[in-house]
Amino acid sequence: MNNDSSYLRLEGKVALVTGAAGIIGQVLVRQLIEQGASVAMIDIDKAGLEKLKASLPGKTKALACHCDLSKEKSIVQTVEDIAEHFGQIDILFNNAATKTNDLIRFFDPVEKYSMDTWREVMSVNLDGLYVMARKCAEVMKKAGGGSIVQTASIYGALAPDMRIYDGSLYLGCQINTPPVYSASKGGVISLTKYLASIWAKDGIRVNTISPGGISSGQNEVFEKQYSARIPMGRMAQTREIVDAALFLASPAASYITGQNLMVDGGLSAW
Repeated sequence: MNNDSSYLRLEGKVALVTGAAGIIGQVLVRQLIEQGASVAMIDIDKAGLEKLKASLPGKTKALACHCDLSKEKSIVQTVEDIAEHFGQIDILFNNAATKTNDLIRFFDPVEKYSMDTWREVMSVNLDGLYVMARKCAEVMKKAGGGSIVQTASIYGALAPDMRIYDGSLYLGCQINTPPVYSASKGGVISLTKYLASIWAKDGIRVNTISPGGISSGQNEVFEKQYSARIPMGRMAQTREIVDAALFLASPAASYITGQNLMVDGGLSAW
């Protein structure tokens, strides 16, 4: 057994993080840097990217990359630019997802869910994730391997308990788990298993994390009702989700591929 914590270190590695300006992405970027990796931070939010980059230590090897993950050409060009800049790509955190710019429509009930909204979400959550994985794998294969960690959700594997949303708000908006969210995240889990099986021969590991609920602007009613459904009795802290993702990317997980790690406080154990 290797008890040396350096087994989790990532010196000399280049990691891409999509959705870098988001709740999980920002913590992931900081932890990667702390573990010694160089980081390409990818997001459609230019202002958020610049704010994140400005907050990092001065000598950090970090590159901010604006990219529209709903556009194949944007993804391909971004990955090629990153590979040219760093000379390699070792790790991809396929983390980005969208709620669209219209929260009201995003949280519409099944009976009147807009197919335009459905396609907009799928274009990022599943289509963009696939194109990003495929393009990064192309670079990784040339170097003999790499690791891809994709962010799904507990609701890609479990049906949501809609009772927890009674009186629940997010940024002042009545919320639920939309059908497109569950469908897209379920697709991420299935796609992960598929890609893991075909890229194993190339030395590329592909795994998924499925986070439970993270406190990110929900009201007290939601936090109380959600926490009551969790064996551990609370929502997740962002660092707890990030640590799981870092483990899957690290050499400590060298014999793990095609797996979906439920980081859910025990919800899926009920």
